[in-house]
Amino acid sequence: MSNGHPIEILLIEDNEGDIILTKKAFERGKIMNNLSVARDGKEGLDYLFKRGKFENVSTPDLILLDLNMPEVSGQEVLQQIKATDELKSIPVVVLTTSNSDEDILRSYKLQASCYIKKPVDFKQFGEVIQTLQNYWFTVVKFPPRN
Repeated sequence: MSNGHPIEILLIEDNEGDIILTKKAFERGKIMNNLSVARDGKEGLDYLFKRGKFENVSTPDLILLDLNMPEVSGQEVLQQIKATDELKSIPVVVLTTSNSDEDILRSYKLQASCYIKKPVDFKQFGEVIQTLQNYWFTVVKFPPRN
């Protein structure tokens, strides 16, 4: 971000292996960022609405969202984000294993910024995260923080 502030990223992901891969890929990048992790949809909503242990967290500049999570699905999280005035301008990148046309269409109808199918190969996964990082943090202009 401008003024030397790191980019605040929230990863909402229940798969520990994907969490580790994402963290490693962002660590390799050259962009200053703070990557926070919510380990399921319910925790993601608690983070975004600053409930409980998340009452003092920073509002993310970008959300990386998995769809397939227990209890509260990624689609439900996306729907709540886009229905909330304070959150709806935050870009949401759906990063998931699903290649279902129905999931893709529904995500875009719910105003996802983009939909990316996770590669299973570690090298390709790292390349996807690097591409995301380059695009979102060097090309895209974010709205000012409140």
